[in-house]
Amino acid sequence: MKKSAFAILAVLTLFSSVTLAQEVQGLRTEGEEVEPFRISRGQSFSASTGKETRSREVGPRFSASRALLDYQEALRLILANHVDGASIDSNEITKSAISSMLQTLDPHSSYFDPAEYSELLSDQHSEYSGIGASIANFGSGDSFATFVVSTYDGSPAFDEGLRFGDKILKVDGEVMAGRSSLYVRDRVRGPIGSEVKITVERAGSGLPVTFTLSRGRVPQPSIPDYYMIGDSVGYIDLSAGFNYTTSDELTEAINELSSQGMKKLVLDLRNNTGGILEQAVRVAEKFLPRGKTILSQKGRIPIDNRTWTSKNKYPSDIPLIVLVNEETASASEIVAGALQDYDRALIVGNRTFGKGLVQSVIDLPYGAGLTLTTAKYFTPSGRLIQRDYSHVGLYDYYRHKTYLTESQQKQYLRKTEGGRTVFGGDGIRPDENAEAAKLTEIEIDLIDPVFFFSRELISGKISGQDMFRVFRQEKYVGGSKAREFEVGPATLAAFRNFVEENYPGRFDPGKFETESKFIAERIRYNIYSAAYGNVFGNRILNERDPQILRGLDLFPEARQLALRSEEKK
Repeated sequence: MKKSAFAILAVLTLFSSVTLAQEVQGLRTEGEEVEPFRISRGQSFSASTGKETRSREVGPRFSASRALLDYQEALRLILANHVDGASIDSNEITKSAISSMLQTLDPHSSYFDPAEYSELLSDQHSEYSGIGASIANFGSGDSFATFVVSTYDGSPAFDEGLRFGDKILKVDGEVMAGRSSLYVRDRVRGPIGSEVKITVERAGSGLPVTFTLSRGRVPQPSIPDYYMIGDSVGYIDLSAGFNYTTSDELTEAINELSSQGMKKLVLDLRNNTGGILEQAVRVAEKFLPRGKTILSQKGRIPIDNRTWTSKNKYPSDIPLIVLVNEETASASEIVAGALQDYDRALIVGNRTFGKGLVQSVIDLPYGAGLTLTTAKYFTPSGRLIQRDYSHVGLYDYYRHKTYLTESQQKQYLRKTEGGRTVFGGDGIRPDENAEAAKLTEIEIDLIDPVFFFSRELISGKISGQDMFRVFRQEKYVGGSKAREFEVGPATLAAFRNFVEENYPGRFDPGKFETESKFIAERIRYNIYSAAYGNVFGNRILNERDPQILRGLDLFPEARQLALRSEEKK
């Protein structure tokens, strides 16, 4: 049987006979095997173990074998008769067929080909295989290229000396001019231990340099960064999803910040699109006492019905601000919803995405896999935060367009433990709305010129600005050994001269004055990214982040919530 037909058979039988592996938020629970899918009457087969197991009979309303025959006949006719039949990729047709089938169910049931599935499983282990460089596209007009922005400490790229501003010319001899950064990324990644040759143009010299790097495991922690804001406020960036190490990472961050004098905490869940449910539960229970419900899960199969509670005898009582936005989804909404329902944290930012569906991850033959929605989850107060998807297309759904009427909104009304009103049916509404920073049109236009100026600046090619030269990226250690970079009038004047020389007539001279704060901030961001990596560079952008600043203003309210929550233990 062809691979494509086998994949179709596996998917079709899932809907009628599978005992689903219980997975939540699109990732597999560590140590558990995927349950089998059926391939013939009275038998089933585990893609992960290869063992025959029991399965349920196919219901009278559905015949997997009949559907498979229909698909095979359709595929045969297409390949034999379509005008482009000789060049059609049957695997691509299969992928499209399975994806379309799943999309008729809900927006979050998805099919992954072997390469995509491998990447999905790598993400849950907080790592991938590659060289460990952050790259991005920059250009002028219709011409653009891919540049190294930073490297990860201890990665092959870091160890071999790739650095900010390196223009990627070739990967294994293939020219990368005009290619998107995603295309370049896919060429750079590969099996652990394999070699890749990368030719770059060094800033300032214009000469090509070729590096031969051995690909390795590159960590992708859930918490890219944490640090103190002032003397008493800790900031933890939990933006990179929930994977197997999230709870341990959070414990380490809290302990380290506490040793530095943390008395209040900002937990940043913005852009956190979810991950392993068990880890989300462990994060929430760090702030909720034993016995408190964190979420309940309800599905068609008994094993899908479950309630998750805190097991923590000694939860933290620190005043807590949680930042959220439209990309805060799934597992991160579980954390925000539980903390809000118990009045344990003040939620600040924008309404979250609104994903309350639970996915099981299922292995398919030949390395493929899929995520299938098998349950819904509810916050402690009984809120289903899933947005309606039955009357909107995928485009509108992912753009967060909702059509709830006022009466529909009322049916989702619930009360927190302290009696505050909260809503469901459309994500988590923050306790305090705070708009995110939005780049103006002129600021967007300035980003590329600022990058190219910074590239020259850190390579020592801007006259009179040698203090900003960075020879290679280093690990930030703080204290007296850390370099501090302040962008003053002389540097801004040099930038203006650079723009007038390289972008004649593009910018109104008056804009250099009105946009001076933005220009200085972005130059500093680039310099710090070159010196210590863009994770540290993001601290520069956070200094003027309006949602962080608003959260800092609201700690008196967060303190009152923490005190009332402590009284209810």
